[in-house]
Amino acid sequence: MNLLKLSTCALAVAALMGLTLGAAGDASAQDKRFISIGTGGPTGVYFVVGNSVCRMVHKEAAEGRKEGRKHGIRCAAPSTGGSTYNIGQICQGELDFGVAQSDWQFHAVNGSSEKVTNCPGLRAVFSVHGEPFHLIAGAGTEIGSFTETKGKRMNIGNPGSGQRGTTEVLMEGYGITTDDFAAATELTSTEQSQALCDGKIDAYGYTVGVPNAGVSVATDGCGAYIVNLNGEVEQKLVADNPYYAFTTIPAGTYKTTTSDVTTFGVMATFVSHESVPEDVVYEVTRAVMENLDDFRSLHPAFANLDPTNMIKNGLSAPLHPGAAKYYAEQGWM
Repeated sequence: MNLLKLSTCALAVAALMGLTLGAAGDASAQDKRFISIGTGGPTGVYFVVGNSVCRMVHKEAAEGRKEGRKHGIRCAAPSTGGSTYNIGQICQGELDFGVAQSDWQFHAVNGSSEKVTNCPGLRAVFSVHGEPFHLIAGAGTEIGSFTETKGKRMNIGNPGSGQRGTTEVLMEGYGITTDDFAAATELTSTEQSQALCDGKIDAYGYTVGVPNAGVSVATDGCGAYIVNLNGEVEQKLVADNPYYAFTTIPAGTYKTTTSDVTTFGVMATFVSHESVPEDVVYEVTRAVMENLDDFRSLHPAFANLDPTNMIKNGLSAPLHPGAAKYYAEQGWM
């Protein structure tokens, strides 16, 4: 009988310990927040942006160290389809943050384009680098303007990417349809430069920060060059749209860039959704801004980032309260 009582007691204690440990485990899990950031192709700057943000978030985390932020945030930034894809997934709650061109941020909030999800709940966090639109033509193609892509094999970009959207804006401005190309391919940013060098396409459009490793595959690797885009169509686009501006790709950026190239472009912006908790957006914003020198060192396109510009340039969506709280604390707003 005593043995039975002892066994029963032991089982009760074991069960109680199991419940206690289970509760502690659940509490620990609840203290952690896993966030996801939509980026772009693995050779593009968007991919670097997302993973750099994660790096700063993890750097700030206090777990395992005496100093730091006990925010419990863990971060992943996988390669995705780009701007419009990221916005769509943010609005569906599949992503917490994403990198997107400033024009698609504008259209998403205002419902002014069928090419991106109408998302009035989209919220701006900060802007990153400028993104000129590159028209990259293969050696010997003699393409000197966007009009001269007619009759050529043109990569218009994968559906959901910012480059696809901007290419289509230019096509519309010039009255060009896919029927005007010898072929209209939908290669991703990872595939297009090698396809150009392999002679499978003649040109592609690409909205991306400068310099870019993918672009250099084509320019430095097989003599492709970047075309000036500053004609009447581009002038009208810049005049009519606050998210566009002319920019210069300096001579010497790539081997074939022997003189300055003038083109137009947008800003890369970091966005979220109104449903993402204020404290999470605050901590992510703080992690980047408190470690901005480290962030700048992670890609040449980040070299001149300035908080004064990052909190306003290209931000056509309302600012997320979590970001606004941090900026107000710093006296920047």
